Amino acid sequence: MRQVAAEAQVALGAAYYYFDSKDAIVMAFYEEAQNEMAPALNALLGRCRTLEQRLRGIIGQKIEYFAPNRALVGALSAHIDPEHPLSPFGKATAPIRDRDVAFFVRAVDESKLRLPASILPYLPRLLWLYQMGLLLFWVYDRSPHQQRTQILFDKTLHLMLLALKLAEAPLLKPLLKPLYRPASELLKAIYGEAPS
Repeated sequence: MRQVAAEAQVALGAAYYYFDSKDAIVMAFYEEAQNEMAPALNALLGRCRTLEQRLRGIIGQKIEYFAPNRALVGALSAHIDPEHPLSPFGKATAPIRDRDVAFFVRAVDESKLRLPASILPYLPRLLWLYQMGLLLFWVYDRSPHQQRTQILFDKTLHLMLLALKLAEAPLLKPLLKPLYRPASELLKAIYGEAPS
């Protein structure tokens, strides 16, 4: 808090007036990041036509936005446990997470994917988790200009889009249909929507 006060050129007491703890500063950082990125993400979703363009845009925008604060994002990655108040998977951050997932909902809805109704609603949340995995990898990527992250992003996105196209293929639906119910049950169990 002393460092924050010094950087802001205010007295330590004044820093505590605005933020009662370090956690409050981090939550303000999360909120500010989301508010600053929202216009760019909405514009991007408005001009993109494919799911690939939308996902590249959303995740690429986040990496670009957080790049100046990569060390801070790395420090915050220690708080993954959902019980921690700063965890992106916890209760305290649920409103921020839900607004972020909404960009993936829009990306999926506007891409008009033809997936089974029992699976399609879970796709935005799975894509959000995919994004979080990429960001975590990016934080610890020591390759020049985080080239390994870009390779991981390119290759995994290609594989995922290919899998989605196969799932939509009319000729493959009879082969895939036996997988839909167990996949749906698995997703419900993971998200706590059905007994495991």
